[in-house]
Amino acid sequence: MENREADVVKQTQEVTLPEKLLERLVSFEPTAAPVISLYLDTRVNENGQRTFFPFVKKQLNERSKSYELNSEERQSFEEDFVRIVRYLEQELPKTVNGLAIFACSAEQDWFEVGAFDAPFERNRLFVSDRPHLYPLARLNDQYRRYAVVLADTNRAQIFVFAAGRAVEHTEVENVKTKHVKVGGWSQARYQRHEQNYHLQHVKEVVDNLESIVRDEDIEHIILAGDEATVIPLLREQLPKPLEEKVIDALSLGIDTPEHEVLEESLTAFRRHDSLTDMEKVQRLLNEYRADDLGVAGVPETLAALSNGQVEELLIAAKAESLQFDMEEVEKVLKLYQDEPLPEPLEQRTVADELVRRANVLSSAKVTFIEDSTRLEGIGGVGGFLRYRIEPQRNISHKKAQKA
Repeated sequence: MENREADVVKQTQEVTLPEKLLERLVSFEPTAAPVISLYLDTRVNENGQRTFFPFVKKQLNERSKSYELNSEERQSFEEDFVRIVRYLEQELPKTVNGLAIFACSAEQDWFEVGAFDAPFERNRLFVSDRPHLYPLARLNDQYRRYAVVLADTNRAQIFVFAAGRAVEHTEVENVKTKHVKVGGWSQARYQRHEQNYHLQHVKEVVDNLESIVRDEDIEHIILAGDEATVIPLLREQLPKPLEEKVIDALSLGIDTPEHEVLEESLTAFRRHDSLTDMEKVQRLLNEYRADDLGVAGVPETLAALSNGQVEELLIAAKAESLQFDMEEVEKVLKLYQDEPLPEPLEQRTVADELVRRANVLSSAKVTFIEDSTRLEGIGGVGGFLRYRIEPQRNISHKKAQKA
């Protein structure tokens, strides 16, 4: 068999990734000046028009009036108002479907923008003493990074999708075998020759996939191609660590357009996610009932996050699904809080505090459970623990530290 290198073309696109933006936002220290967090669905309607401008101007105008006329807070807010509108009118890319803007001019003209192919579900404006992270964290969970291998017997495309688009695209092309009509021993030799080419091609595809998965820290893989020929070949050659990451196989042709590959694979990814959510919630409930490595309820989960105990946070996808006793939550926040409490203390700000502490204090993975009813019995939130701390001993320790 001819020994030749496959033609490999790799393309990487620079895009805003939610996890990178989150990393920057969680380090923002609370401030006395108003911090604006604006989330927009910037998709065009059936007439090709974006419809968010009335919402933005109305909401910013109304919130501005809530500050005293000549106060520093109002001056900061109105400067942000002007800058946000200018950005939306002059700088917003035409292809963006979801936009997040964070601004506080009083803090050294702080202005952060996240522009995504993935849309936010609705327009929201939050004004607080820190950035509001919950919608961004949810987008990050909904559009997590995964790889798709689309292959036939001599060509392959490996996509890495994140935030609703391809952030990396690698093409592999090998020798294309010609079909000839021969008989007897010649036919058998030709078939073996052809099979060897196909096998070598698949091995090179798997080598490239292995490198991408390692470099990009990919958790999930979807195979695509001819289900009768190529996909079985791919599965045979996958080493066990890669095989364990495969969540689905799709029947797609090698020339399927990228947007269709994204659409089909995202449907498969979310189907897998839904099943995984069910399994995770059940496992959490089992751990919690057994008083093992599971915590449930808003106050208890906040405490565990503050201690750095939580490995993975499970939280309802809708903040309004959280249920808790306000006094109990306030006690926990005051016990572990070295900074002002989030204002006002309500479902939205408590949900945001859970997400913030997961990122800052626990380095925990955050998983949003889309069917919020699954967590209804435990107040809408819980987590898997790395280790358990005796509650009474820990509270005494915290009090001693504060004293």
